[in-house]
Amino acid sequence: MTYPVRTIAAFAAIYLLWGSTYLAIRIAVETVPPLFAAGVRFMLAGLLVYAWRRWRGDPAPSRDEWRNLWLVGALLFLGGYSGLFWAEKSVPSGIASVLIAMVPVWIVILETVILRVQRLTFLTALAVILGLVGVAAIARGRNHGQSASLIACAAILGSGISWSVGTVISKRIRLPESKAISAGAQMICGGALLLVCALLTGEFNPLPQIPIRATFAIIYLTVAGSLVAFTAYFWLLHRMSSVKVTSYAYVNPVVALAIGYWLGGEEIHANTFLGSALVLVSVVVILTKVSDKR
Repeated sequence: MTYPVRTIAAFAAIYLLWGSTYLAIRIAVETVPPLFAAGVRFMLAGLLVYAWRRWRGDPAPSRDEWRNLWLVGALLFLGGYSGLFWAEKSVPSGIASVLIAMVPVWIVILETVILRVQRLTFLTALAVILGLVGVAAIARGRNHGQSASLIACAAILGSGISWSVGTVISKRIRLPESKAISAGAQMICGGALLLVCALLTGEFNPLPQIPIRATFAIIYLTVAGSLVAFTAYFWLLHRMSSVKVTSYAYVNPVVALAIGYWLGGEEIHANTFLGSALVLVSVVVILTKVSDKR
């Protein structure tokens, strides 16, 4: 089966660009407060997407839709990225991407244990266990007796869980019909909440200075990671099965580990290989099982 050039380009965007954003995040938070950096990224991207689609004639969200957008934006962007940006001050970008790849695992747990919309089969349970063992191996490899690394890994897992909850809830509440307007508004809401939290936690005191290296990293995150990759993601969702599109979950970590190693000078230990392999196998099995049911 052959795919048109636009489809290949869209997959390249969510595979390569999203995979590369983890190193860009690490570069940004080296010198810029994490909540501030995340807030600027999503506020800028959200405003640009929202303004573009409104100019193109998409209707504005209703009052009820805005209320839901604030909820989803809080879960996806405030909860989904605050821990990741903060943790990447100490956790290598490649490992962060592997921990975030657990999102399909958390969604399965939510849908089987809490919402009970899926049955927990033996193979699915085994995949969940493999993923959790992989996370433990990665955390142990990074920890070396230091609680800070373990806490940082837990923060990334918390971000993934928040993103998973937001993803599940977004399918069950009323949001704008225009996916682009919805995405832009969610990023605006999430970015605003991140900036408020940055203010409350003292990241504006003094006003953050953004060096050139961090400036380029934030611009890259805004343009490549949010505008291009998110647009490609929503474009693909309208044309292909969600299972094929969510294959980025097990491609991004491979890309991020490679980029972190070659460009970021990040070390890859035996535990990292073992844990990453277990997590990726877990994600592949879960996404394959979902595909079999559709």
